[in-house]
Amino acid sequence: MERVVDIETFSLEEENNEVTLRPDAWSEYIGQEQIKKNLAVFIEASKKREEALDHVLFYGPPGLGKTTLALIIAHEMNANIKVTAAPMIEKSGDLAAILTNLEEGDILFIDEIHRLSPAVEEILYSSMEDYRIDIIIGSGPAAQTVKIDLPRFTLIGATTRAGMLSNPLRDRFGMSFRMNFYSHQELAEIIKQASKKLEKEIREEAAVEIAKRSRGTPRIALRLLRRVRDFAEVANEENINHKRTKYALDELGINSHGFDEMDLRLLHLLASAKGRAMGLSTIAAALSEDEGTVEDVLEPYLIANGYLERTAKGRRATPATYDVLNIPYTNEEGRLF
Repeated sequence: MERVVDIETFSLEEENNEVTLRPDAWSEYIGQEQIKKNLAVFIEASKKREEALDHVLFYGPPGLGKTTLALIIAHEMNANIKVTAAPMIEKSGDLAAILTNLEEGDILFIDEIHRLSPAVEEILYSSMEDYRIDIIIGSGPAAQTVKIDLPRFTLIGATTRAGMLSNPLRDRFGMSFRMNFYSHQELAEIIKQASKKLEKEIREEAAVEIAKRSRGTPRIALRLLRRVRDFAEVANEENINHKRTKYALDELGINSHGFDEMDLRLLHLLASAKGRAMGLSTIAAALSEDEGTVEDVLEPYLIANGYLERTAKGRRATPATYDVLNIPYTNEEGRLF
């Protein structure tokens, strides 16, 4: 029977089209300076003691480099890394199969770790803390518990919704880091570095333009860089210039604030409420999106930059929203609110 767990092992030399633009060493990784500084200390200490790194949790909005950091940790520890996602681990037996195939010092990276089922999560507790798993064989009075020792490994978990992690699981991570949005300057440096790997030179002002429209997120910046490169190549231009970049991003529907069509629909929806809060389910229904997409993909950047606020009664537009949409900041009676 074919395995249902999608697990991939990255060797340190391996490179494919999906990860071409990923940095593979601290010297190439731009941004998240405090996280890098602390991790470098913990990695060096673990290497001196010749033991596995303690378990690590990365949390924050999608696209900020959680997977990339996990791969760099493996590179720095000279360890093999096995990568999977929580939704692919359907049964406790699936996780047990993964854990028993780990070797000493290996790193297991689980993306979207908040989506593990309670039964699967229970297996992690003893494996993270005591490096063993308990497997029940049989059922009823004849059931027996078999203890299997595991090699000392490092679990790296990534989540966009840290609040959904259970306390017992969260407490078993020795290190926990929140990933922050990137500055325009950091994104511009990432874009210039990536353009060299793409073998397509980009002008400084073009890199800054892409950075400004990337919502503080490297994944978006790199995606936009690829699309702008396409426009430049079709126009037979040797490099990516500012004029072509602006044209391409405008054609892609990304405005100067980094808002796309869905962002603008959300902001217009909230602004139409004239200062009243709107519930998440109402917003999702109006946008024809699921609540998770609104909460995990659309909202974080808008909240971080002051365009949206969460209240006890729901979501509400801020004065900045009305300014950027050029809508009067008044209620239905024409008074400021």
